[in-house]
Amino acid sequence: MQRRERARHLIELGGLVQKAGLVELADDDRATLYGALLDLAGRARGDDASDVLALWKRRGKRAFDAREEATEAS
Repeated sequence: MQRRERARHLIELGGLVQKAGLVELADDDRATLYGALLDLAGRARGDDASDVLALWKRRGKRAFDAREEATEAS
């Protein structure tokens, strides 16, 4: 059961990479995507980590809300 839950979680995370448009921006190049994610992780570990994470969270929530509103409108 735990393997199934982990697999679902990883699939959802991959979906977020897709939704963010990173796959197209990186021309589906895994090395580029991995490098971008490593850069994000480095920023999240920096001196202003709490500010960076708060900013990302706000942006993400707004994007989810906008997507939900667009789905409800159609």
